Amino acid sequence: QVQLVESGGGLVQAGGSLRLSCEVTKSVSRIDAMGWYRQAPEKERELVATITPGGSTDYAASVQDRLVISRDNAKNTVHLQLNSLKSDDTGVYSCIVRTLTGDYWGRGTQVTVST
Repeated sequence: QVQLVESGGGLVQAGGSLRLSCEVTKSVSRIDAMGWYRQAPEKERELVATITPGGSTDYAASVQDRLVISRDNAKNTVHLQLNSLKSDDTGVYSCIVRTLTGDYWGRGTQVTVST
């Protein structure tokens, strides 16, 4: 069973930064796209960033220029650097990976931005 383990969430002041990480703990034959979703309180889940195996990235307009997604293909890990955080960035951040056998989700890590 493929499992994703996220880390790096926490409480941060507005304007601060956090770096989230997500590791695929079991070897898989091929990982395609990797990404991060965000679930804010009382809002729909939002796809905030994706990255292809070749490193092409895509971001939601709401986080453009403040978030940076990266991946380490050798370590089956994806990272999300969150900069200039705002209160609207508060939520549970979950990683997702797409493989030949399907999509897999992490359980999420809480990010709370205080003002």
